[in-house]
This record gives sequence, C-alpha cells and structure tokens, in this order.
Amino acid sequence: MVDERKDGSYGTPQKYDPAFRGPIYNRGCTDIICCVFLFLAIVGYVAVGIIAWTHGDPRKVIYPTDSRGQFCGQKGTKNENKPFLFYFNIVKCASPLVLLEFQCPTPQICVEKCPSRYLTYLNAHASEDFEYYKQYCLPGFQKNKGVAEVLRDGDCPAVLIPSKPFAQRCFPAVHAHKGVLMVGNETTYEDGLGSRKNVTELVEGAKKANGVLEARQLAMRIFEDYTVSWYWIIIGLIIAMVLSLLFIILLRFLAGIMVWVMIVMVILVLGYGILHCYMEYARLRGEAGSDISLVDLGFQTDFRVYLHLRQTWVAFMIILSIIEVIIILLLIFLRKRILIAIALIKEASRAVGYVMCSLLYPLVTFFLLCLCIAYWASTAIFLSTSNEAVYKIFNDTSCPVAGKTCNPETFPSSNESRLCPGAHCQFAFYGGESTYHRALLGLQIFNVFMFFWLANFVLALGQVTLAGAFASYYWAMNKPDDLPAFPLFSAFGRALRYHTGSLAFGSLILAIVQVIRVMLEYLDQRLKAAENKFAKFLMSCLKCCFWCLEKFIKFLNRNAYIMIAIYGTNFCTSARNAFFLLMRNIIRVAVLDKVTDFLFLLGKLLIVGSVGILAFFFFTHRIRIVQDTAPPLNYYWVPIVTVVIGSYLIAHGFFSVYGMCVDTLFLCFCEDLERNDGSQERPYFMSPELRDILLKGSAEEGKRAEVEE
Repeated sequence: MVDERKDGSYGTPQKYDPAFRGPIYNRGCTDIICCVFLFLAIVGYVAVGIIAWTHGDPRKVIYPTDSRGQFCGQKGTKNENKPFLFYFNIVKCASPLVLLEFQCPTPQICVEKCPSRYLTYLNAHASEDFEYYKQYCLPGFQKNKGVAEVLRDGDCPAVLIPSKPFAQRCFPAVHAHKGVLMVGNETTYEDGLGSRKNVTELVEGAKKANGVLEARQLAMRIFEDYTVSWYWIIIGLIIAMVLSLLFIILLRFLAGIMVWVMIVMVILVLGYGILHCYMEYARLRGEAGSDISLVDLGFQTDFRVYLHLRQTWVAFMIILSIIEVIIILLLIFLRKRILIAIALIKEASRAVGYVMCSLLYPLVTFFLLCLCIAYWASTAIFLSTSNEAVYKIFNDTSCPVAGKTCNPETFPSSNESRLCPGAHCQFAFYGGESTYHRALLGLQIFNVFMFFWLANFVLALGQVTLAGAFASYYWAMNKPDDLPAFPLFSAFGRALRYHTGSLAFGSLILAIVQVIRVMLEYLDQRLKAAENKFAKFLMSCLKCCFWCLEKFIKFLNRNAYIMIAIYGTNFCTSARNAFFLLMRNIIRVAVLDKVTDFLFLLGKLLIVGSVGILAFFFFTHRIRIVQDTAPPLNYYWVPIVTVVIGSYLIAHGFFSVYGMCVDTLFLCFCEDLERNDGSQERPYFMSPELRDILLKGSAEEGKRAEVEE
C-alpha cells in the first residue's frame, strides 16, 4: 500500500479513534448566521411574491390588448364576445417600432371574428356592406364624415382582406395559387381611395409582418405537437423510468456483469446509429435535391427538410463515429481501472440494497425543485405584468411629439393632436413611474437570485441526506447488523436540525456565482452587435472563468456535504478537510472516482439511446403497436427530443443516488486508510473484497507514479 502526501502539505491525516463509529450523533448547530440569513431571505421572498401577486395580471402576457389596453375576449369586460385582435394596417407591423415598442403603429381593435371578405371602405361606404364593414371600425364610429376624413382620422381601416386567426390575432390569409402569391381570392386591391394596386405589395408587407412572428408560429406548431402527443411522451418517460429502475435493481445483484453488458450495449447502440445513418445516406443517393449543402439551404423552421439531405446524415455519422472511437479508446486505456471501479460499484450496490428507500429520495428532490420553479416562474410573471398601461403617440410621418405619452380620453382635443393631425394615441406597453415600478428590475434580479439559492439548497439537502445514510453503512463494522434503523430518515433529520446554516452557506456561494454567470450572458447578448473585439474577448474570458469556478465550487460543495454528514462540522471546516483529504489521495481520485463517473455516464447513455431509438421508430411510423398508433405531427422531432431529454433526467435522478453513494464510500475509504491499518487492534471498516482490490489497485498506481517521477 502506498501512503500518499503525508508530509503535511495538505493537512494532517486523521488519527485512530477507537470511539469513532461513523456519523456523529452528538453534534451541534453549524453556521447559524447563514441559517438566519436564509430565513430572512425567504421571508423577503414571500413578501415580494405577495406584492407581485397583488399588482400583477398574467392576462397581459397571455391575451391580446387593443389600442386602449383592454383585453380581448375576457369575461366581465365589454370585449367579452370579441376574442380576436384586428389590425387596421397589418403592413405597418413590419416597422422597426414593433421591435422597439412591441406594438404595431396602427389602430387595433377587438372583433368577434376575423374578416372573411375582401372589401374597401370606399365601396362599403355607400352600399349595404357598410354594416359588415362597421364592425371593424373604432368603437362608437358613426357615419357622419366623408371618406377622406374617416381614413385621415383612422376611424376605419382602408381595406379589409381575408384573414385567419392565429394566437387570437387576425393575420392575412396569404397563400399561393398557380405559383402566384394571393390574399384570399384577390390579385389586386384598392387603397381605399379608388386606386387599384397589385396585391404583391400587400403580400410582401404581410410577409414582413409575418416574418416578425415566425418564431411564434414555430412555437405554436410545437405546442400543437405536444397537445396530440403528450400521452405518448408520458409513456416514453415511464418506459425510461422502468428501464432505469430495472437497471439499478440488476446492478444491485449483478454489478460486474451489468457494467460489462452496459459497456457492450452502448457500443452496439452507437454502432447501430452509425449503420442507420449510412443506410439513409445511401438511400438518398440520386434523389433530386439531396445533394444541396446545409449552408446553401440555410435555416428552415421545418427541420424535416434537413433529413432529406445526404450531408445531414454524413454529419450525424461522423459525430457518432467520433463518440464511438473515443469510448473504445477510453475503455482500452482504462481497462484495469474499470476493474477497480467495478469493485467500488459492487460495494455501492450493497449499500443501496441495505438502504433501498434511497432510490426514492430523488422524487423528494424533484418535488421540492418543482415548488421552487413554480414559485419563481409565477413570481416572475406577476412582476412582469404588474405595470400600468402606458399610452404613446404614434404617427407614420415625422412628428415632434411622436413617442411621447398621452391620454387617450383627452388626446383628440389636445395640442399634440393639432400638431400632428394624423397621429394616434394608443396603448404602447405596460410600465409606470412609481417607486414600485422603478424597483421592478431589482425585484426580478432578487427573484432569480432566490431561485438559485433555494434550488441549490434543495440539492444540497439531498446530498447531505444520502451521504449520511451511506456513511452509516460504511462505518458499520458488522454489516448490516450494526446499521442504524431508518438511516435515510435519521440523516435527513440531522441535516435539517443541525446543518441548515451550512447548507445555506454552500448554496449561497454557488448561487452568487450562477447569478454572475446569468448577468454575463445578458451582457454578452447586448454586446453581440458591438464591434469592440477586446470587449468580446474579455467577456469570453470572464464567462469561461466563472464556468470553471462554478464547476469547482460544485465539486467542493459535494465533498464538503459528505464531511458535514459524517462529522457535523461547519461548512468551511468540512470543505477544507474534504479538499485536503482528496489531495492526500489524489492518485486514488483519478483511479476510482472519475472512472466510476464515466461508467455511470455510459449507463445513462444506454437508457437514453434505447428509449430514443424506440421513440424515433414510433413517431416516424417505422413501428406500430396498433393501426395508426402514432399521432400526425408537424415536427416529429418535438416528442423525440422531449423523450430523450426527459429520459436523461430520469436516468440521472436514479444514477445520482449511486453517484453520491460512490463518492461517500470513496471519502470514507480514504478516511478508513488514514485512521486504521488493518490489524486486529485497528481493523478496516471496508469489506474484504473492496480492501483487496482497492489497495492492490492503489499500490500499482502509486508505483507507476513514482516511476514517472
């Protein structure tokens, strides 16, 4: 056995203590000040939520509003029976003002239904169609003006064109007929004063307006796919959960065999992916349009188009081949270390077997995280919708008062109306000038910060709980007879009773770094349009540094929580002791800890790959359970990607228990080596099988390191 780093450069190794039997039960509260800060922060967070819920109105985000800021189709309002928003001149929605003010510079009213006929005001003014046309004019409009005056004052739209509702808004029904773009059944239109123009001008304007909303249309199509495939997605996630649970159970009894089966299956799954990509590539040979490059095609919202290109399948095949080669090379060079890691996984399987309820603890963490996310999201929505309606002056031509705030009730008789006769006072956005409205940005930042703090606290609570339960298993001399009753519940109680402050401290440090990263991402988005290369370089360096810092803090916190669960010390002491212990056993860290992480990653990839392939064949109608089982979809990749991501999260939740068990047993193993020597007076707490293979493997790695030095 090689004893590493005993020169005191990384702290003093633990000494033999005959009274030490694992997690200390007689412990006191740690980091009380941080516990108080967390309590006060939660009280403030609740107060912010109450204030936001008092002032906010989520309908402002969900439902459209007319030029007076009134909701369309809401019960209890005069627009209750008018669910759709109609734009007088949809072409003006392509104006840059849309991006600046998030409002089209044209009058907007709530209507019962979108126009279905092509009609101009000039034709409708003196005909029986006027009653139909009148419903698309401003509320209260009376036929007491001339045509020119009505169009000048913006009382009615100049022309009605056939429209279709989308997201409760009326958009032109643009379509192609014999290669010609058309609106409804018309190829020309009148500008309202009798001048006929080619409809292509209107179509182009409508296309620009619709281009602004293309992302929203894509989102709506994705939403439609979710509405028809959600139950199949749930079935896919249930299959992933069953596979994960089955894999974990088999790992408990057949750890060595399951690890090798997992390795072989991952290689086979990736190999099949490479073969399938080649088969698709060969099938497209000679097909018209399949040789177009991805660069020439550009970005398309219908991602199915890319699957008809040979270059797409070549890219997939290259990516999978690189992953396959990397995994095979790692397995070749890590073959001896994998044998050592398997022994540690076997011991972790026994520990999980004696604390089976630990497999269900991720559900507790998931539930608490859902509460954090729900509270953060609802508070953010209510804060963003707690502003008051702000009205501004809009005008097509240059106007000295354009953009200024106004009152829609008094605007027609105001001086601004006389200065700009063609201007309109209409709803612009929600804002305000009160102290509360000026503090909204700070409240949103506080909301994000508290979300990170509480989410990290929930994760830390889970890590300390699992570490305490598995440490109780390791430090039981006669397993499982000496294992305390309900080790998981005991560890959970100790964590909340004594170490809430320490968990708050560790999660606070991590939350601060994460908030800084969010702010850097925001600044990076703002600097993308800038031409300052030094600023971009500096921003990239800062993002990289804080990313590395976050990873290091997560690693340090994880091991600090294990020491807290065992010794009951405060966060700083636990972090220092854990770091020094790892540095004194740095060779073993490289041999065991990271190799087991790699094996667990292969297990996750196996589950995700299996469920992903099954979802791909199902949603692309390659396989059918019954006739026409798979629903019709706009994009079949939507449910597939959702199932793959959900499967990974589920597999990660189950494997996280094993990961925490391995990390805990590894630190306990290092502590055991320093405290004891294997003699009858100072016996090891580790199992004989684990002792033989770990000490042998560590000795070989130590000799190799000495030779290299």
